[in-house]
Amino acid sequence: FVGCHRLPIRHGMTVGELSRMFRSEQKMQLDLQIIPLEGWRRSDYFDATGLPWVNPSPNMRTLAEALLYPGIGLLEFTNLSVGRGTATPFELFGAPWLDGRSFAELLDAEGLPGVRFRAVAFVPRASKFAGQPCGGIEMTVTDRDAFRPIRTGLTIARLLRQAYPKAWETKHYDRLLGNRRVFEAILSDAPISAIEPGYQPELDEFLKRRARFLLY
Repeated sequence: FVGCHRLPIRHGMTVGELSRMFRSEQKMQLDLQIIPLEGWRRSDYFDATGLPWVNPSPNMRTLAEALLYPGIGLLEFTNLSVGRGTATPFELFGAPWLDGRSFAELLDAEGLPGVRFRAVAFVPRASKFAGQPCGGIEMTVTDRDAFRPIRTGLTIARLLRQAYPKAWETKHYDRLLGNRRVFEAILSDAPISAIEPGYQPELDEFLKRRARFLLY
């Protein structure tokens, strides 16, 4: 169910376009009919459509959460709460062992574009750490165009590894990340400036694959 096709974490395709790719690359024999959208541009954020928000998942309730999800969702299979069981899933993360104030300072020092970090305390009502006080970080996207969710998520992982090498359990981090080289680079404390060029050739190859299936 997870990682059933080779895609980047943030692929930038519509459901119809993904269907075309899956049918072709998985060699599916099916009658696929897609009705193209009118008046939509790939560069549009959802709030530009004027349509009411419909949760694509029970825990993705706002556009802000959708923007943050690609980076923060990667942390879900580790022993870290990503806000499930709170009013703002994926807009915060934390754990009983995390000091929000000191970790916010580490994040601020990274100078990540388009996002602001604030130390918070929260108690999830359900899911991981339900009923337990957690120290954590609340994230606010301040510039959608400048914000880089994957870079932000990888930076958070790298700093968790630095600050909490024993408390943060990494063994399942690769389950959603799906890239062993990046996983090992995080564990070895490689800088993000060295990690990103490592997967750029694969990303470039995907963009060439993707071009055949785009509708807009």
